[in-house]
Amino acid sequence: MSPTSTTLSILLALSLVAVNVNANPLTIRDTLITLPLAKKVNMTGGSANLVQIGQARAKAFRSRADGRMQQGMIMSVPVENQAVTYVASVGVGSPPTTYSLVIDTGSSNTWVGANKPYTRTSAGSQTDDLVEVMYGSGAFAGREFLDEVSFGSALKVTGQSIGIATTSKGFHNVDGILGIGLVDLTEGTLVPHIRSTIPTIIDNLLTQGTISKPLLAISFEPTTLLENVNGELTFGGTDPSKYTGSINYVPLTTTSPSAKYWGIDQSITYGSAGTTILSQTAGIVDTGTSLILIASDAFDRYMEATGGVEDASTGLLRITSAQYANLQSLYFKVGGVSYELTPNAQIWPRSLNGDIGGTASGIYLIVANIGSPSGEGLDFVNGFTFLERFYSVYDSGSGGRVGLAATPFTHAATN
Repeated sequence: MSPTSTTLSILLALSLVAVNVNANPLTIRDTLITLPLAKKVNMTGGSANLVQIGQARAKAFRSRADGRMQQGMIMSVPVENQAVTYVASVGVGSPPTTYSLVIDTGSSNTWVGANKPYTRTSAGSQTDDLVEVMYGSGAFAGREFLDEVSFGSALKVTGQSIGIATTSKGFHNVDGILGIGLVDLTEGTLVPHIRSTIPTIIDNLLTQGTISKPLLAISFEPTTLLENVNGELTFGGTDPSKYTGSINYVPLTTTSPSAKYWGIDQSITYGSAGTTILSQTAGIVDTGTSLILIASDAFDRYMEATGGVEDASTGLLRITSAQYANLQSLYFKVGGVSYELTPNAQIWPRSLNGDIGGTASGIYLIVANIGSPSGEGLDFVNGFTFLERFYSVYDSGSGGRVGLAATPFTHAATN
């Protein structure tokens, strides 16, 4: 696609269908090119629950940020399958082979080959580098290729760095990852480190003139179905039909290790009385984490406020029907703006209880223990159970910032 003045102003909304890509072809709505994102619940292949998987991922965030993840250690680290993910259909090569890739704001490498093997075409060329990344809930190692990446027929990126997995763990029923984090996260992922960082999809879209702003916007909707097309990924701009009111932006936190990611500063209070759950501190926004994770001392306060008890089968807090009737909203204060997470938004979709090892009548909370006390520099993770209620925007320009806005589903009684 050759850039024109028209394409520079187009907002490129992208995504993928987990179940049947051909049933959801590329559509053009107004000035938006859109493809749907799909939520996928998959607890196959591992005994770990959602909390354990989230804690392993948070631990990996810290290790990666402070350089404790060294090349060659990845395959010796035990990992568990990705449990609940959002995926997109991404083409690689020309003509393209379509891969189902996890959408991950917590990493920046794009790679394929976990299940479907890489098909090399004339567009692909192998470099001299090896590439490997550990995610806590998964890992891969392989060769680096430069290849064409496409999203339907509307958007193509040429010369994109792609990892081709020769070994991977924790990626059952998906083919790899579309990394849409900050470019610094690619540092040190190549051997022999010919380049310190690898241009991301966003970097190359901007450099190649396909988008005029380094923006990524994500819209999710809460769902009670096992596999459901309920999201939209947008490159280069925002989709006003997906949010209400205004988008409020905050600069990235300067606190390490959260500053390495899409990190923000926030506080959390409970109920109309404003009971403090988590004082102002740093953490991250992450599509690759299922739950909302908070520091262990904050989690204790949340347990006390809700009356929840830890459920051995799911790892989540469980409350009674009477406690749910008295459950109050959580308020996440970011940049002076309060974002309300309603009681309904705090519970796992009850129709999916069996898929996480719970009982049909159980009421499980999606706020969990991150596994470390506050003051560690990464004291919360706002995973996609948070993002299903709010529109989020990721701007890698001018030092970086994150935007949040309410949506028509912020107060929905979905679960």
